[in-house]
Amino acid sequence: MSEPQLNSARPSTSELSTRLAQPLSSSLRWLIGIRLVVITSVVLPFFLYQVTAPETSPTFDFLYLLSGLVYAVSLVYIALLRWFERRAEIHAQIQFIGDLLMITGLVYYFGGLSSPFSIFYFVVVIAAATLLRRRTALAIAALAWVLYAGLVVALTYHLLDLPDGSTAEGIGFLPLVYDLGAHLLGFLSVALLSSHLAQDVARAESALRRKGEQVADLEVFNRDVIESIPSGLITTDLEGRVTSANRAAEEILGFEAQALGGNPIYDTGFLTRAQWDGLVSSDSTSQRTRRELVYKRGEVSRFIGYALSRLTNAEGTPSGHIMIFQDLTDWRQLQEELRLKDRMAAVGELAAGIAHEIGNPLAAISGSVQMLAGTYEGEPAQNKLLEITLKESQRLDRTIRSFLKFARPKDRASVRFDVAELLTENLKLLRHSSEVAKTHELELELNPTSVSLEADPDQISQIFWNLARNALRAMPDGGTLTVAGQLRGTTYRISFEDTGRGMDNEERARLFHPFKSFFDSGTGIGMAIVYRIVEEHGGRLTVNSEPGSGSTITVELPLPEDELAGTPA
Repeated sequence: MSEPQLNSARPSTSELSTRLAQPLSSSLRWLIGIRLVVITSVVLPFFLYQVTAPETSPTFDFLYLLSGLVYAVSLVYIALLRWFERRAEIHAQIQFIGDLLMITGLVYYFGGLSSPFSIFYFVVVIAAATLLRRRTALAIAALAWVLYAGLVVALTYHLLDLPDGSTAEGIGFLPLVYDLGAHLLGFLSVALLSSHLAQDVARAESALRRKGEQVADLEVFNRDVIESIPSGLITTDLEGRVTSANRAAEEILGFEAQALGGNPIYDTGFLTRAQWDGLVSSDSTSQRTRRELVYKRGEVSRFIGYALSRLTNAEGTPSGHIMIFQDLTDWRQLQEELRLKDRMAAVGELAAGIAHEIGNPLAAISGSVQMLAGTYEGEPAQNKLLEITLKESQRLDRTIRSFLKFARPKDRASVRFDVAELLTENLKLLRHSSEVAKTHELELELNPTSVSLEADPDQISQIFWNLARNALRAMPDGGTLTVAGQLRGTTYRISFEDTGRGMDNEERARLFHPFKSFFDSGTGIGMAIVYRIVEEHGGRLTVNSEPGSGSTITVELPLPEDELAGTPA
């Protein structure tokens, strides 16, 4: 499996320069602040000494002048921060050169060769090596040595007098060469060593930054993977409190992640407290044992399949539980449809033989009974038995004929017709039929009012009449039957919604089974014929019903291919 492509876009040169300039600019601000602190710490003791003992203290006019100059230059540096925002390295070089000049002034004022402030040269060199490139740091170190050497040589050979007008005590040529050589070697060594250490630190920081970016990208990638999987995923602690939930879990359960977080999982209605305790107390959580339950979300019941397993940390210690679950409602519905298809196929294989074997003797029996009833003049009780025999044989003949229609449907004659117009005509005929009582109300909703469909109009009408009659029979005390036709994606949906008695789960499961009638006058074949017609047209049937809340049966029929181009999704 290939690793995810992280940080694939390489930054441009300008972007890289901006990234490098930002931390350097921040360091330069710190450098300005440190410089002000250093010069203040140098001037303040002399100022306090002059204030406390004005009679014996010497004058420090040059020091005050130098400190004032440093304060003024620092203000200039602050102003230049914005000007040199994209060229911070040049700004840093300007500051370091100014620092070398300031330190040279301090060394000159406080004794020259014997001044303790010469150590500040090393501080500037270290700062330059830390913030700038090695070549620039070596140049700063060389400049520091030139300034120091020039000052010391000028004082030694009396080319320059001390601030108080006196001359510095000279030293021999060899000590002077030794001092200058030691300082040159020290400046260059400090620059090289500091630059090397700074580069190592920079590499470590860069590697750490890249690792941090990779970890952040991996976290985002893993989060996107978890959020994109269609299965719900919930993690809990050992007490069953929800610690995280992905988007699919929110959609299936109907709760937002904020509402789930921190609450026990059994408070969501997904599981009861007893079910949760039974799951976590058993050993099944060490393996993913799949189970199913019915989750009631509002008035809709959903079939949920879930698996619970332990969540362990890197040391293998249990830290919680992981629950993965899916909405299996559509899958269960497809499973039921598959079972129904298998039953239909089995019934169809037996249909021809049974109908033939029963139909011919039944026709002979029915004809004989009719002839006998027409000529027989016997007692009223015997005549009544003949009438019952004739009536039941005729009812059995109707059942056989209906079964033959289901088992041997006629060839489908597909033509192009307006299905909305066909629904309108059938509803007009239904209004004037004897099956519609005064307590029944019929409504028709069409959107749009004209849709072309390629199918067998006679069989579509048969679907209409079977479903409409069943809906009317489900409302013996009256009610409303709403027939709706609408475009939905690549299909045309015809729904029959009644306000009758409704059906429970068992009745819905056997609705389309042959010879499973819910009414006394039914043969139990009509709904099976509807199912067969819809299947042959490449459509689909769905049933939504609850006891006492009516039923809605929806027929989905595919649109012709030339109609799909202008159909909105």
